[in-house]
Amino acid sequence: MPAPSSTSRNEPAIAVIGGGPAGFFAAITAREANPDCRVTIYEKSARVLGKVLVSGGGRCNITHDSPDPRELAAHYPRGHRELIGPFTRFGAPDAADWFTGRGVPLRTYPDGCLFPASNDSRTVIDCLTREARRAGVKVRTRCGVRALSRQGDRFRLTRADAGAAVVDRVLIATGGRAAVGPPGGGYALAAGLGHAIIPPVPSLFTFTVPDPLLQGLAGIVVDPAAVRAPGVKGLKVQDGPLLITHWGLSGPAVLKLSAWGARAFHAADYRFTIAVDWIPGLAAGEVEDALADLAAAENHKQIKAFGPFGLSRRVWMRLVERAGLDPTRRWGEPGPKQRAALVRVLKGTALEVTGQSAFKEEFVTAGGVPLKEIDLKTMQSRITPGLFFAGEVMDIDGVTGGFNFQACWTTGRLAGFALAGPED
Repeated sequence: MPAPSSTSRNEPAIAVIGGGPAGFFAAITAREANPDCRVTIYEKSARVLGKVLVSGGGRCNITHDSPDPRELAAHYPRGHRELIGPFTRFGAPDAADWFTGRGVPLRTYPDGCLFPASNDSRTVIDCLTREARRAGVKVRTRCGVRALSRQGDRFRLTRADAGAAVVDRVLIATGGRAAVGPPGGGYALAAGLGHAIIPPVPSLFTFTVPDPLLQGLAGIVVDPAAVRAPGVKGLKVQDGPLLITHWGLSGPAVLKLSAWGARAFHAADYRFTIAVDWIPGLAAGEVEDALADLAAAENHKQIKAFGPFGLSRRVWMRLVERAGLDPTRRWGEPGPKQRAALVRVLKGTALEVTGQSAFKEEFVTAGGVPLKEIDLKTMQSRITPGLFFAGEVMDIDGVTGGFNFQACWTTGRLAGFALAGPED
């Protein structure tokens, strides 16, 4: 049977669809802002906050040390302009203070990532579930919502178990999706209430590169490196650590490139060419000069004797071979043309990508509800009053480094206050 109507619009019944980080943050915020409102989280799976558990290799990168809203927003391929305002109202320092104030001390790493000091994502899960209980949020697992419709000026939810509820306000916080296909879940619920859906495609993925140059080098990290996709117009070079894997390439440099190029790479069926700059700190001319100096100083040593420029010896030998040089030759033997060929390889090794795979057990989606259809001060729909959004169900995604969770905290916080407030 449907839940009874609220006795007062100052005591709204609120349904949060999705028990992930954005949904929990919004639900807690709503109850703390208005203890008279009734908030229920509906989660279709058996457990809540599943993505938090696996994030950051089980450590949970909560946010990033980016106090300036504009600098923070620049890390979002989708949403980098629209998020400046929301981040001004609740940014990364606010999120860090929220968690530390609730018993989760944080540690900031040199790359700017903030993790719980425990290095255990369960610390974050325990905090969110504890604060939800303390605030009086009701959580229902194995209780997905399969239909959502207007009933007068309220909403009727039909659950997967055929049960129903009538509420005053609804937050869709179902996150993205790992697989590409016809949009379902929260996308379908939003579409049923008049919203367009930008087709979801994967973001933050690794590259499958079946190139002999990489074979046998799995586990080696080149830091820093820079990666670009020459065939994609307007896609900037991305730098950072580069990890060689059994199937190709991963690491922050690749993940950032995958995020910014998500739609172009999807359109290319994940078959495209990348160019790797193995020593981005030096210009081509500087590399050529350094090689000439090495030829003079180490002229009697074999080229394979050591890896210059901070490269491992194994990677260096593969690059020398790719340039057409024999690594058993002496440093003094190659001439200017051969050194120039080596410079070209060092500064732009071309590799063919033949596919993509998820980054560990995590996934991020590009696409969802268009931001132009949402009031980003409150996260309320511009199409259906009383309907709100938070998190990745919207067309928002960030690069690796705590940015995707920050979007959850920010949009969940703003939505929570608006959900709990008096009706406009």
